[in-house]
Amino acid sequence: SLARTVAVIGDRWSLLILRECFLRIRRFDDFQASLGITRHLLADRLKKLVRFGVLRKIPYQDAPKRYEYILTQKGLDLY
Repeated sequence: SLARTVAVIGDRWSLLILRECFLRIRRFDDFQASLGITRHLLADRLKKLVRFGVLRKIPYQDAPKRYEYILTQKGLDLY
């Protein structure tokens, strides 16, 4: 429903993160560089989007552990 969608992506930063995902940005440092968002706020929004199933977190490096954030079908449906 629309109310559930707004609850997930209703804030400015979540929308901007999703926009970057649609433009094929996938990595934490790239999101931060592109958006100028603080690390803490970015980590919080990414966790929220993963928790709601809009993004999925996939490891791409082991030492140190790093992840890419990929749109799920639910995330693609937002487009």
